Amino acid sequence: LLSPIFLTLASPNIVIILCGNKKDLDADREVTFLEASRFAQENELMFLETSALTGENVEEGFLKCARTILNKIDSGELDPERMGSGIQYGDASLRQLRQPRGSTAQNKQQCSC
Repeated sequence: LLSPIFLTLASPNIVIILCGNKKDLDADREVTFLEASRFAQENELMFLETSALTGENVEEGFLKCARTILNKIDSGELDPERMGSGIQYGDASLRQLRQPRGSTAQNKQQCSC
């Protein structure tokens, strides 16, 4: 599991999902759902159980992480333009895709179509 030192030194805006893998092997589990869930809650982590064998919740883990990051950008907690934010747009052309709210009406007025 994560070291308490890591959680202390990490950025306050870090997004961490604790994934309990091998959900399909319930009989062989060493950590109960309740223990893992409690650990995640105590350390302010998101938690879900996954199975690579069946694919259960594998994609959901990535989507949950991406949604959380986008929500933090929308709320102003994270700024991809700020150096050291820990996130950045993958391609310069993508920077134009995320416009501030309320800017679409202004863009329509400038459109010559």
